Amino acid sequence: MTVHGMLDKQATEFGNNTFVLFKEEEVSFGQLAERSRRVAHGLANLGVKRGDKVCLLLPNCLEFLYSFFGIMRLGASVVPINPLLKEGEIYYIVNSSDATIMITCERFLERVLTIRPECPLLKTIISVGDTGDDVLPFQTLLDASEQGDLPAVNDDDDAAIVYTSGTTGRPKGAVLTHRSYVSDTEMLLKAVAVYPTDRLMCILPLFHVNAQVVTTLVPLFAGASMILLEGFVPRGFLPALAKYKATVFSAVPTVYAVLNSFSDADQYDLSHLRFCISGAAPLPVEVVKEFERKYKALIVEGYGLSEGTCACSVTRLTGTRKLGSIGLPLEGQPVKIFDDNDNELPPRTVGEIVAKGPNIMKGYYKNPEATAEALRNGWLHTGDLGYLDEDGYLYIVDRKKEMIIRGGENIYPKEIEEVLYRHPAILEAAIVGLPDKIWGEEVAAFVVLKPGEKLHYRDLIVYCKQNVANYKCPRRVFFVENLPKTATGKIQKNKIVENFLAQHAQTGEKSESAPHGD
Repeated sequence: MTVHGMLDKQATEFGNNTFVLFKEEEVSFGQLAERSRRVAHGLANLGVKRGDKVCLLLPNCLEFLYSFFGIMRLGASVVPINPLLKEGEIYYIVNSSDATIMITCERFLERVLTIRPECPLLKTIISVGDTGDDVLPFQTLLDASEQGDLPAVNDDDDAAIVYTSGTTGRPKGAVLTHRSYVSDTEMLLKAVAVYPTDRLMCILPLFHVNAQVVTTLVPLFAGASMILLEGFVPRGFLPALAKYKATVFSAVPTVYAVLNSFSDADQYDLSHLRFCISGAAPLPVEVVKEFERKYKALIVEGYGLSEGTCACSVTRLTGTRKLGSIGLPLEGQPVKIFDDNDNELPPRTVGEIVAKGPNIMKGYYKNPEATAEALRNGWLHTGDLGYLDEDGYLYIVDRKKEMIIRGGENIYPKEIEEVLYRHPAILEAAIVGLPDKIWGEEVAAFVVLKPGEKLHYRDLIVYCKQNVANYKCPRRVFFVENLPKTATGKIQKNKIVENFLAQHAQTGEKSESAPHGD
């Protein structure tokens, strides 16, 4: 089964039922299928063929959904791009993916036009809203005739290339097939019951696999509906939950921490809320307890990664529940714990989490070395450390060694460090994550200046914001005389964090205080 094949099946069964509600506009299953067909034909008229790559640089909107299903229907690959990225980061993904088409909107058009001369394969730019010279309006796709045959698409065909940075080097494009998306969605539906009467609220960005699978494909496959919001607006979220009578939503731990801080939650009728889903970062047990006490809805915690399409394991709504665990592996997706030599470890022994199943990526696009390393012996090596208990429940102990997760966003220190090392005043730099009650982790820079150089932390932050997305930029800057190193000269980031926490434990200063370090 292909992704668009499932859409067509549900359009036949649920036809006029509302599938998505966005800004008071309702789109039925049938309308979504029809508009995605028009997008497919419109792209075909522009020369897009099976196997081509189409970038989506869009916020949460209906056009994203029309494009997502339409591109896949044509046998092309969706290349979703985080709208928070800067020109240089967008340029890299466009060229790395060999994309020939970019679908964007008026808000991001200037960024795309800036990089266009350096993207030789990028033939066409399509924009939602106002367009500039040599830019096609999105309505051109929706106006396309549905006459003519589209290519036959198989479940093993590529459906998307999702770029996910590693702990070192440039971002890598995880190639996901139609089977990847369909199987992961079906596994989730077996683990967590969703019914046609459910309304799943989508607040996470659609460029991310969590939103694509959990709050788009899951309700689609279940015959349910989705409520699409542009994002998470703290003071507007509870009114939206009450207004739309959402029964399920998916969020990152930061959202739950924010919701726990609201003192007026009891003013809203949230009795329809069945359960909530948390992913992208570890969720503290105390946050779970407080949310469930306050909102009377269970939290289902999931674990996964883009290379596995979305989910590998989730806690269940029924049966034994173990707080602190991320639940049982999804049925049809074995999860094991390996040592450094890829030997399976016994229960309660910490090692690397590995997974196998039809949802696992085909590989990294044009990166055979990284693919061979990640998919050794048929198992996806996640780089995350954890263990399984005697009952098969999975526990996360640590993450990829240097990755920072701030509010559910993956941040990779090496990328920021490379920017810092280009600064003429900086001798050495290390980016680490420091604990933060709201964001989970905050990005901190520990910097050694060259002799005789001076630099204000505000100037350093401005410099970073000119080169990387704002959410990746350090919020805290510390100028130090030296950085701890191993005998071979490698900077010991674990020591940096340990020393910082020890010092602040003694002084009593909170780690979530304002940026400083001059």
